[in-house]
Amino acid sequence: MHYRRLGQSGLKVSEISLGAWVTMGSQIDEKVSGELLHYAFENGINFFDNADIYARGQAETVMGEAIKDLPREQLVISSKVFWPTMEGPNGRGLSRKHITESIHQSLKRLGTDYLDLYFCHRFDPDTPVEEVVVTMNLLIQQGKILYWGTSEWRASQIAEAYGIARQYHLIPPTMEQPQYHMFHRRRVESELALLVESYGIGLTTWSPLASGILTGKYNDGIPSGSRASLESMAWLKSHITQDRIARVIKLQEVADDLEVSTAQLAIAWLLRRKEVSSVITGASKLSQLKENIAAREILDVLDDEVLERIETILDNNPLDSD
Repeated sequence: MHYRRLGQSGLKVSEISLGAWVTMGSQIDEKVSGELLHYAFENGINFFDNADIYARGQAETVMGEAIKDLPREQLVISSKVFWPTMEGPNGRGLSRKHITESIHQSLKRLGTDYLDLYFCHRFDPDTPVEEVVVTMNLLIQQGKILYWGTSEWRASQIAEAYGIARQYHLIPPTMEQPQYHMFHRRRVESELALLVESYGIGLTTWSPLASGILTGKYNDGIPSGSRASLESMAWLKSHITQDRIARVIKLQEVADDLEVSTAQLAIAWLLRRKEVSSVITGASKLSQLKENIAAREILDVLDDEVLERIETILDNNPLDSD
């Protein structure tokens, strides 16, 4: 496993990380979750991503149980705050009240005294950015979090938070967590790339396989037990289009020539970007995790010729904005 600095910070995270979204606390049970987390750690993954909204908090509980016998100082644990997790008008968003109550609940469920990374899961138009920055800085001072960042914020919003932090001598956001994969790339490669260069923001990207589409599992329909077959993931069906399937089939030809899977090709393609600190992967079985971890090994074979073939396949992708 290779490690990269989280932006310009001194923190090093594994290039490939393991996330809890969809799987832990819902799609897979505690035993499988524990096996995946331990295998990941034993094979060099140190960054484990979570959020208070995943499986309504159960994902944090499951992860907390799985990591309690691992050396905490070697782990980089994250969570997020924004979505509704409590009753009442203050049970969501980025107000100081909701952030404070949410961090306490996340720490309790994860069984830890602090989070290494804490993300504002979305931008909150109802809360002044200054309130968010001051609250996050306070959590750092209290030792409850070490670094804070954003997820799916626009570059202008992140820049505003960064400017406020500098103006008041507070700690600015260190990282952003955007969706990034072969079918969703314009925001990272255009908008956020400039932000990374200007402010040194690190990117921890999610959905590297486009929720499984880039693995080729949906080429012949939606198999039973897959993400797209879950009621909670019904929205995914609209993303499984003939255009995308046709591109995946062509990408499979590239992967076959390299003697790798399309999943490994897709992950390695993301790792080629210096802006990316870590690619957050998901897995519901050990074989998937092993396949994802091995993706790093093919990074060196993504030469100009291979990348040009991929660009030709992806060029003028009409769904890049979804």
